[in-house]
Parts: sequence; structure tokens; C-alpha cells
Amino acid sequence: MTQHVRHATFAGRLHLIGLGSIGQAMLPLLLRHLDITPAQISVLAASERAAAVAREYGLEFHAQRLTRDNYRQVLEPQLQAGDFLLNLSVDVASLALIELCHERGALYLDASIEPWAGAYIDPALTPSQRSNYALREAALAWGRAHPGGPTALLTQGANPGLASAFVKQALLDLARDSGLARAAPSLPADWARLAQQLGVKVIHVAERDTQLGPVRKAKDEFVNTWSVDGFMGEGRQPAELGWGTHERHWPADAAPHDYGCGAAIYLQRPGAATQVRSWTPLEGPYHGFLITHAESISIADYLTLRVGETVRYRPTVHYAYHPCDDAVLSLHEAAGHHWQLQPRQRILRDEISTGIDELGVLLMGQSGGVYWYGSRLSIEEARRLAPLNSATSLQVAAGVLAGLVWALRHPQRGVVEPEALDHDMVLAIAAPYLGELVGVRGDWTPLKERSRLFAEATDETDPWQFLNFRVS
Repeated sequence: MTQHVRHATFAGRLHLIGLGSIGQAMLPLLLRHLDITPAQISVLAASERAAAVAREYGLEFHAQRLTRDNYRQVLEPQLQAGDFLLNLSVDVASLALIELCHERGALYLDASIEPWAGAYIDPALTPSQRSNYALREAALAWGRAHPGGPTALLTQGANPGLASAFVKQALLDLARDSGLARAAPSLPADWARLAQQLGVKVIHVAERDTQLGPVRKAKDEFVNTWSVDGFMGEGRQPAELGWGTHERHWPADAAPHDYGCGAAIYLQRPGAATQVRSWTPLEGPYHGFLITHAESISIADYLTLRVGETVRYRPTVHYAYHPCDDAVLSLHEAAGHHWQLQPRQRILRDEISTGIDELGVLLMGQSGGVYWYGSRLSIEEARRLAPLNSATSLQVAAGVLAGLVWALRHPQRGVVEPEALDHDMVLAIAAPYLGELVGVRGDWTPLKERSRLFAEATDETDPWQFLNFRVS
């Protein structure tokens, strides 16, 4: 029988907000790796499926959907000093929960920064106001105004989350192979300086999900391997990317933000309608969606090298996501209906018959070719490792677990992002659930084997320009 390591002790109560695909994926990991009993866990969710899973695990269950009007009334009687609020829901404002946890002396973690329901698609808001950049800036500004206090770890799942640890490990691998091997940097500026010295110009979170079930997507149905609401929410936000200092072609539909760190830009179109060229070792070249994600901004910001007020170096960073084939068909159908969500949604898990989730970071621009570092997890391996999981959900759950343990070991750090975490610790805790964790070099560029049947706007002098990655 496999012996599971207990990574942290926990004497308070863990309040799990949301028990969808990722919340369910977390349950076996929580009970295996935290010194916690089912009696210490309470679940707040609204679905019948969530209630059934909570009963199966012997957890306290509250059938409730949090809103702007009721969240304090619902949570204040439950949330005590020393508790942990694990927010794996959608449409519940992260910053509101962080403020409440700070008041109550409770720790907090989420896998994405969320606003209240409707904010992603509110036409009264500008694209900048509907962006992840805006959500991040608001959370970090609040953290600066309230330094210290209970740890509130933002966006710690697979990506965002593990992706930041993958980037650090990839940089160290490249440094070792190029003769720059030394102790891991400790300060953000040192990591940025290392990336600059290596010549890294572009970082993709490059993901290809090939999981497939025997029952294919039907008309008026959205099928995905993780939250449909979460995917559609971020897919309808503006496409966002960290903007590198090497870029010399400003996109015609791009706009900067006139506030905050200045590390990112956005496009005047939804991420689910924006495609980019990318590469993973098993898939090879592919077209992925430039879906907005917090790591596109936080990694770019973290790897920004400044001299005074002048930015000397920053890589371009963004997501390049090819979801499972049924999700691609679902997006195509939703786009045809002006981004209105289909009336039926189905999350693939138990019925998946084959496939893997190949999730990693692709570093480009340095000598020696591109370098992809990440997780290759099959559905068969995911099922062997933990119940209630697909390959996709288990990768996210592994990142959440690592973040939980870090927060419990560092309970008074205030608001923090994944880049602040010890990447060695994160990977050590997550690795048993990531399948094959590998680094692979390749000779791909976005100009390689490009069709010459039609004229294209490209920059042949520098393959790593965003102009060359974008699918027009």
C-alpha cells in the first residue's frame, strides 16, 4: 500500500468554496497530505453533485451560492482565526474574500483571481477594467496597503501556479547547460538578470490536452475537461500578454494599461478568438488560444529588469492553449452565437477513454533551441494516482496542494503570488501527481516550415517577434 507523506499539520477548519471539478479533485489530496480529518472540512457549494461528494467523504455541507450581498452573512459565523479558506469557485470576488479572511485571521488561497458574477462580460466596463491585469493590480494594491497578516496566496493552481515554478526550473536547466550553473537566485531581479543573460525573449505556457471520451460533443453542448464556466469566463475576457522589451511590432488592435506595473498589454478581442503558434514535444507545432491568465502578467512582471525607472529587460509571456478537441468544437459553436454559452454543459472525467494533458512552459530566444519544461500526465496515470480526477484536474490539484502546504508553513506573509514561493518545494510536493516531469529541447520556431502559398506579414530577422507567433 502506498504511503502518502503528510506535508503539514492543521488544527483549524478548512472551508472549501466550490466543489466542482477542481474542488472534487482536491479532496483525496487534502486527506492524504494534510494532518486533517473530514470533520475539519466544510464545503460551501450549490450543486447536487457537490452535495453527494461531500456526503461520500463525510464533510459538512452548506448548500449556498455566495454573492456580493450575502457572502459576509454566510461566511462570518463560520470563519475563525487560524482557519483556511480555499476558494475554488467562479464568480466570487477574490478580493472580497481576502479582505474578510484578513479581518478574521484566516488564511486564503485561490487558483484564479475572480470578480463577482457578470464582471467579465459587463459592457459598461472597458476591456482594461475587465482584464486579469486589473484584477491583479487591485489585489496587489490592497496587499501593499495591508502588509503582513494572514497569508493570502493568489492564483496557485497549475497555470497560474505551477507554471511559475516550471519557469524557474527551466531557467536553472538552461543555466546549467550553458555553463552558468550556480545557486538558484533569491531575488526577482536576479531571476530577471539570469533570463536576460540566457537570452530568453519569449515564454509560452504551452499546453495541449488530448483527452477524449466515447460520446462526442452534441449540438448546443459545451464539453471540457475542467470548469466550463471558468473557461468561458476567461475566454471572453480580452486576450492579454506580458509585453517584452525585444518587441518592435505593435499589434494594430493592442492597447496598454494606463496604470499599474506596465508589464502587460491587451488586445481588443477575446482570448478565445485569438490564436498563436506554439510547440510542445509530443504534439509538435500547433495553434493555441491566447487565453488571458494571471501568470502571463505575473511572470512578465517578475522577470522585468529595471535600472531606475527604465525597463531594460522583459520577456513576452502568454498562454498558448489547445484544449481537448471537444472543447475546441464547443468554442467554435459558442463564437458563432456571439459568445453565448450553450444551454448544456458537460465536464469530461469518468468517461474519458484516452489522452494526456501536456502542460509546460516553452522558453525561446536563447541559444541551443527552444526548451519546454513541464508535466505530461495521461488519464490512465491520473486515475491510478488519485480518484475523482482527470489529467487536467490533477495537475491543478497538485499545484493547489503545494500552495496550501506553503501557506501553512508561512502563515503570516500577507498577499503573495506564485513567484514568491520556493519552486523546489512546490515541485517536490506536486511532482508525484504530475506524471512525467521533463525538460525537452527542440529546433522549432514560429517561422519554421511556414506556408509560402500566401503572403504573410512576418519578421524574418527575429523569429521571436509576437508578429510571427500570432495567427492572422
